[in-house]
Amino acid sequence: MFVDHVKVYVKGGDGGDGMVAFRREKYVPNGGPAGGDGGKGADVVFEVDEGLRTLMDFRYKRHFKADRGEHGMSKNQHGRKAKDMIVHVPPGTVVTDAETGAVIADLVEHGQRQVVARGGRGGRGNTRFATPANPAPELSEKGEPGVERDIVLELKVLADVGLVGFPSVGKSTLLSVVSAAKPKIGAYHFTTIVPNLGMVETQDGRSFAMADLPGLIEGAHEGVGLGHQFLRHIERTRVIVHVVDMSGMEGRDPYEDYVTINKELEQYNLRLGERPQLIVANKMDMPDAEENLKEFKSKLPEDANVFPISALSRDGLSNLLFAIADLLEVTPEFPLITEEELESDKTVLYKHEQKGDDFTITRDDDGAFVVEGYAIERLFRMTDFSREDNQRRFARQMRGMGIDDALRERGAKDGDTVRLLDYDFEFID
Repeated sequence: MFVDHVKVYVKGGDGGDGMVAFRREKYVPNGGPAGGDGGKGADVVFEVDEGLRTLMDFRYKRHFKADRGEHGMSKNQHGRKAKDMIVHVPPGTVVTDAETGAVIADLVEHGQRQVVARGGRGGRGNTRFATPANPAPELSEKGEPGVERDIVLELKVLADVGLVGFPSVGKSTLLSVVSAAKPKIGAYHFTTIVPNLGMVETQDGRSFAMADLPGLIEGAHEGVGLGHQFLRHIERTRVIVHVVDMSGMEGRDPYEDYVTINKELEQYNLRLGERPQLIVANKMDMPDAEENLKEFKSKLPEDANVFPISALSRDGLSNLLFAIADLLEVTPEFPLITEEELESDKTVLYKHEQKGDDFTITRDDDGAFVVEGYAIERLFRMTDFSREDNQRRFARQMRGMGIDDALRERGAKDGDTVRLLDYDFEFID
């Protein structure tokens, strides 16, 4: 089964907790803090494996949760960092954030890696909080939670050339005679239900990858027919080869077919109009094909490239392949995502590293004040409330962020409920 679109859940490993411990050594009269830091949680890393051709594996495993870091220990021993979780994806995979739609990575080269969910840093042990005023603190931090998110994986086939056209115009037959690919060929519509990829070599030794896509019909960009699922695969191709049935056997006008398909490509993605396009007039061995070709050419601009061929009898194929190879030499790659777009999306990828103290305060139906915000929620999760020192520190940090003052401005009074995540606190002025 060919799978080219899937949604998965990823979560970086939580950091290990810091420890509260004290030295108990002989001949050391006052002892001292000796709690180690927790280790960093594992990242979820996607790595390109050129041996994969489909996202089939993700149909059966859709949750990827990395290991957490080891907790800190006594005697100032730090916890071990967790080993990163490596997930293999096929070349041509585009990773986007399911919530925002921002592009996280475009993975095309074998061995290319991208962190899609970073692990949290380890919590600090009480040794880190020792000061001259408080040489034996009972303060520590819990590990930072790892980033969790839903992401969408889209596979866009890595082909230099894409064959497009109506169903049953001979795209699969053309691919089968110019390459070693063995696509299913049948005399009915939608014989091709998945993209087929083949390597083509010209007589002068040049080679390129050619993809045969399921047939497009009118309305494909809106989800009509089969082709709409696979239009994404044409986005990577540098050259589009538009196959037109010149025999007119099915009662269709070749020129109308040509215009309809181009319109579908443009409506799917305006940038597809920038691709150079070669027009292949197929089935020239059929009656009436010559007359149809003359009429077809009369409606096209003079500089249009039309190559009459018969994929079945293999007439005209060498000229077509040479023309494709020549065009590929002068056609640059069309990146799906520009460097500027990736830079602008870094905020999504590194959200957990942002240092903003922003928060919002709203009222719930029961009258409670709800405090939300990345910084305060992260702080809350990293606080161990079982120790009084940690509770006091959290209260000081909230005051320092201005949350107390903001609550007063919103009308909070003694005894009011303040809600943070799933926990309720009492506001004391």
